[in-house]
Amino acid sequence: MFNALNRFISRLDGDAPPTTRETHPGFGFQVLRNTNLDLLSIEPWFDYVVGINGRMIDDSDPSLFAQEIRNCAGSSVLLGLWSAKGQRTRALHVPVPADTASLGLTLQWTPLSVVSNIWHVLDVPANSPADIAGLLPYSDYILGTPEGVLHGEGGLSELVEDHIGRPLRLYVYNNEYNVTREVTIQPSRDWGGEGALGCVLGYGALHRLPAPLSEPVHAPGETMFDSPAQPAYYHPGSTATPPPPPPPSAPTPDFLVPAQLVSSPVGGGPPPTGSAPPPRGKKKERTHHHHSGPNLMDDYFAEQEQKSKELDHVPKTSRTSSPLPPPPKAGGGPPRGPPPRAGSVPPPAEGE
Repeated sequence: MFNALNRFISRLDGDAPPTTRETHPGFGFQVLRNTNLDLLSIEPWFDYVVGINGRMIDDSDPSLFAQEIRNCAGSSVLLGLWSAKGQRTRALHVPVPADTASLGLTLQWTPLSVVSNIWHVLDVPANSPADIAGLLPYSDYILGTPEGVLHGEGGLSELVEDHIGRPLRLYVYNNEYNVTREVTIQPSRDWGGEGALGCVLGYGALHRLPAPLSEPVHAPGETMFDSPAQPAYYHPGSTATPPPPPPPSAPTPDFLVPAQLVSSPVGGGPPPTGSAPPPRGKKKERTHHHHSGPNLMDDYFAEQEQKSKELDHVPKTSRTSSPLPPPPKAGGGPPRGPPPRAGSVPPPAEGE
């Protein structure tokens, strides 16, 4: 049914050619740790290895991946990396040491669909639990929690119901600062407004992680929230040799490299202090209701089809294991807590 509707909408949009989204990689090796951050611009938690030497990775056997790396010892390997920030795929030439034949990466076979479990913070009313916790409207994204794994759109609401009146730790990514921090919020229904968190949340294809603001602006016709498309440099089944890496003398671009991925301390430590507070202006209109363009209809139909399949069985929120926290960004980020009130004296900065 959804395929028929999709073809009908394509005809209405001017007989646009059908998309090839069914050929994308549905899985990849998620980068959990990177011990070589100074040389490899691979961001833990957000980056997935989906291709190697011009071929898509379609086998979860880690020994095959490791063997391909060893075959390139003393030269370089071409990795296809898919980023959850903006859902883009890029190519990266990585030198492989001849002695160790290791990249210094810790990987885990993971479906790319896990990046759909993102909640976009929209309106944040004053004096709400979200406002007191320091959530920033329209630039914060809730990624998960150290309390367990969140499954599906209702996973966060179930967790919030279990923590009414109790502190709840959340991993929050800020798009403006390109930083991930841990936020402690106490859900309550007695704060004087709607909802236990006191904020409007967006979920779905239109609320996935966007690309950082530091990245170049898209050219006309490109989309920011597109699904991972098969990159042009991949040719499945091809035996062609990948292009050589750039010469060592070529200038190296400046990359935004996050801090190392570490486990969150018990009780949660304070988030990094920011260098400057972001604007706290409120928007009058609610933007969680969007009109999807033609390039997002496939994602929308896929979500509706998945919801219909899971209507009779929604997995419970797991409390048995805690996911690894996303890496924080060194160099400061959003400020902690609510902004200073009018007439108040700002507290002195904490020592390092």
